[in-house]
Amino acid sequence: MTLPAIEADAAARPPRIGLLDTARGVALIAMATYHFSWDMEFMGYLAAGTAETGWLKIYARAIATTFLFIVGVSLVLSSTPEIRWPSFWKRFGMIAASAAIISIATRIAMPDGWIYFGILHCIAVLTLIGIVFVRLPLALTLIVTVALLAAWITDNFGPPGLLRSSFFDPRYLAWIGLAEMPERSNDYVPLFPWATPFFVGLSLASIALKTGLTRRLAAIGTGSSWPAWLGRHSLAFYLIHQPVLIAIAYGLSLAVPPPTPDPVETYLKQCNAACVMQQGEALCRSFCQCTLQKLQTQSLLTPLQAGTIDIENDERVQTIAAECSAEAQ
Repeated sequence: MTLPAIEADAAARPPRIGLLDTARGVALIAMATYHFSWDMEFMGYLAAGTAETGWLKIYARAIATTFLFIVGVSLVLSSTPEIRWPSFWKRFGMIAASAAIISIATRIAMPDGWIYFGILHCIAVLTLIGIVFVRLPLALTLIVTVALLAAWITDNFGPPGLLRSSFFDPRYLAWIGLAEMPERSNDYVPLFPWATPFFVGLSLASIALKTGLTRRLAAIGTGSSWPAWLGRHSLAFYLIHQPVLIAIAYGLSLAVPPPTPDPVETYLKQCNAACVMQQGEALCRSFCQCTLQKLQTQSLLTPLQAGTIDIENDERVQTIAAECSAEAQ
């Protein structure tokens, strides 16, 4: 490429939007605070299930939504006026490799809840899908975005289980996001519904380019702030922050051991955290309270929490679950 051509290409590229870097940096900080709550739960300072219920559950979903929205916006901006394939594949390779490392590490460290499709896996797959839509007509991207929003509304407010099937429960299909009861994972971010904020980002960024909004946003500045610097190094921060936070939580547990957890509160937190993945919170509260009472009546709560009962095969536990499910319905 000649010098004039390089200069013309540079002039056609959207300006770097410092506000976007800052938003990404703030989202990274929010993510770290959420993960630290998970670490504190893991070390016993918070009741089991705390990080997966209540306002922390909403907080986690808001963070993931923000990240995926920004990924969609960034993909459009970095691919304008044309896709720079060497940079694209380098970035994709780094994300995919990082996702693989996380899967391997968690498979070794926590085999019962290893991360088989977390947020980095989701970003990697959506990046491949999104790069196709970057060069398709905007109208098609908008149609897919509206369809995803409609599916999300149906899944959350329509008939329960309408879009889901047990066929998608195994790990090799659960990444699609249509499973009824996906296998447990400490970070489960399937394509549905998480492609929704990503496609919203694709759509809005494409509209912003056509209307000149990107240059007005770039003029706002904020690119020199430390959250913006953090946002420009998001992958490195993502890989480093959790080992650091776990080390801090572990050191704290040695200096100030956590209190003995309340078994009743622990059970309710764990039960609700598992239940709300499939059902509404009101139904789950009723179901978990019912099972708690029956387990206590039959003196099964303590052995259940000690792991001496096989939940999947113990007929007493299965009977209690079936009775309470019927009552909650």
